[in-house]
Amino acid sequence: MILSDAPAPAALREISGTGAFLETNARPPLESRVCFHHPEAGAIDARVTAIASDGIRISFAAGIGSMAFALAAIAADMTQG
Repeated sequence: MILSDAPAPAALREISGTGAFLETNARPPLESRVCFHHPEAGAIDARVTAIASDGIRISFAAGIGSMAFALAAIAADMTQG
């Protein structure tokens, strides 16, 4: 789920300790602030850095918290199946 002007569903395509690509119909403006909520990893504040036909790229500040968020999201996706 991505929160910008309004909540919108989002699927995680890729993630790292500094950002992610989200498949979503939401198109917040470039450089806008959003919050990405992952059902297992929690939430992280981010900035929209690219808009594509199938989603958006977001960036977040690199640090221990962002690395933990990314690892939790990856681990959650690996255990579903």
